[in-house]
Amino acid sequence: MKILNKIVKWFFIDSETKYDSICDSKIIFSVILLMAIGLIMVYSASIAYASSGSHSEYYFFIRHLGSIIIGVLAGILAFNQPTAFWKANATKIAIIVALFLMMVLIPHVGRVVNGSRRWIGLGSVGLQPSELSKLGIVIYLSYYLCDRSLSLRRFFSDYGPVLLLIGVYTVLLLLEPDMGTATVVFIISLSVFYMSNMSRKFIITLAALGVIGFVLLVAVEPYRVRRFLGFIDPWQDALGKGYQLTHSLLAVGHGGWLGVGLGNSIEKLFYLPEAHTDFILAIIAEETGMLGVGVILLLFWIIFYRGFTVIATESRYLMNRRFQALVAQGISVWFLVQALINIGVTIGILPTKGLTLPFISYGGSSILINCIALAILLKIDYENKKLKRGIEID
Repeated sequence: MKILNKIVKWFFIDSETKYDSICDSKIIFSVILLMAIGLIMVYSASIAYASSGSHSEYYFFIRHLGSIIIGVLAGILAFNQPTAFWKANATKIAIIVALFLMMVLIPHVGRVVNGSRRWIGLGSVGLQPSELSKLGIVIYLSYYLCDRSLSLRRFFSDYGPVLLLIGVYTVLLLLEPDMGTATVVFIISLSVFYMSNMSRKFIITLAALGVIGFVLLVAVEPYRVRRFLGFIDPWQDALGKGYQLTHSLLAVGHGGWLGVGLGNSIEKLFYLPEAHTDFILAIIAEETGMLGVGVILLLFWIIFYRGFTVIATESRYLMNRRFQALVAQGISVWFLVQALINIGVTIGILPTKGLTLPFISYGGSSILINCIALAILLKIDYENKKLKRGIEID
């Protein structure tokens, strides 16, 4: 119990140790654990699939390890940039992301995978611009809302730019189509609006319009209707529209509380599609049980708690750091919301969205952008610590 108490105090009691002298060690430790779990589980979930083709059993493991290395290097570069850089270039970043989202829709530029045009081909690898949209929306909204006092009386001049950007991103994402990322972008936007003390009437109205839009988007597309009906009762057509969800639920049920052991999953043997990407949590649940899922949830909560509460609060108490506070809260919400949606899809309480589990799922673009966002969050904390000690920042 003493060891458990020390662990709980280290993670949740806001006391600075020698390990926190540069930036938040709790977040770093949590992300390292998530990446380590992801590396192990990507190998475990993909070994049968990789071995069935012309690749070695380590094919996806090596590629995922390479993605982590590239992501960490990109994160280091992002960490070396002062947070003022992101604020100064927020509009340019938002426009560049929109251009990338447009490029995906151009024939012979955008690559079609599983019926969706979400990738820009770069030789044997690809970039998924939809991942960039989450970072772009956090940075631009934080920049736009940090120094402005908005009024509903000046609706078009005050609210127009942010609504235009959200609308453009949403439309471009739905054209791919990528409704999952569009949903995450919308939730992130609402959270940044709320944290910037924007009019509650405006936020409630926008949320209501979002729900209505979501329902209409599901209703007008037959494949979305089938996916939604499969989510409501997957067992009614277990070999058709409910196939993926039923096998995900079978994996979770088979794992029980403690799991069947690493490498012993049955569902990864060509039963569960996307076992090492969108549905990797199902394999984690099967092999490590609810205990393993609980650990992952705890790690995501630690990242959210430290970023949303500790880092953002420190930023708000320091002069001219409102942009940094909003970015910290936006990134923290992003990681937690996407993780909860992925988990909700896996256990059948949300329709299938095609979203990765941050820092764990196989996917180079996801790892890359997550690492950059994490680096910005840690840089905010690093600058806060310097300012609290009376040290000037760049």
